[in-house]
Amino acid sequence: MRYFIEVAYRGTSFGGFQVQDNVETVQSVVDHAISTLMRGAIVTTGSSRTDAGVHAKQNFLHFDMEQPLHPQFLYKVNAILPPDVVARNLYRVADDAHSRFAALSRSYEYTLYMEKDPFMRDRGYFFPYTLHPELLHEAAGVLREYENFMTFSKRNTQVKTYNCNIMSSEWEVGEDRIVYRVTANRFLRGMVRGMVGTMLRVGRGKLTMDGFRQAIESRNCVNADFAVPPQGLFLMKVAYPEGMLADRVQ
Repeated sequence: MRYFIEVAYRGTSFGGFQVQDNVETVQSVVDHAISTLMRGAIVTTGSSRTDAGVHAKQNFLHFDMEQPLHPQFLYKVNAILPPDVVARNLYRVADDAHSRFAALSRSYEYTLYMEKDPFMRDRGYFFPYTLHPELLHEAAGVLREYENFMTFSKRNTQVKTYNCNIMSSEWEVGEDRIVYRVTANRFLRGMVRGMVGTMLRVGRGKLTMDGFRQAIESRNCVNADFAVPPQGLFLMKVAYPEGMLADRVQ
């Protein structure tokens, strides 16, 4: 039987989401927890990879299990998982359901805070600089006019296409916080941080709107700014076709 497990995590202390050699990742601790509970090696497949230091309010992994699940599966898994990771829900899905390829969209948020706040240090980017909100809003709208985002993809990314369908792209500007929200069918490696960093240059008046368009159309990552730190980025939601997660087990 195949299951989807929904997780949330604070990414500060992890080397990213995907399993890697010689570093603890979110996926590795989830695999360890399930394998420990079920007394057998379980290897999960993740829906969305996040970089080191990036957080998630919602992410999914799928795994296959031959024997019956422990009746207190989620409770026991959470007891094994470290404090920075929680397993929220478990779903029985079709045997060919894939947590990554079946996803319709992913939604991210990037948060900046304008005044020093020790409680935001690992959940946002301290950015005490003057920004022009109207330029941020315009730049966010410009992104929706394009489909090739090679400019905002880090080097050495093994993908077949750099095309993404951005469904929504907007800034919310408050008195002490600014949040960028974006939803797309898929994202390239480093894409959200590259877009945010480059739009901040526009918002500070250091890059014109024509220059922003030229950067996108250049399809060259040297024209993007990836310098924004990871802790401001949250994966907020992974959306699947209606009814796919109807069979909630726990």
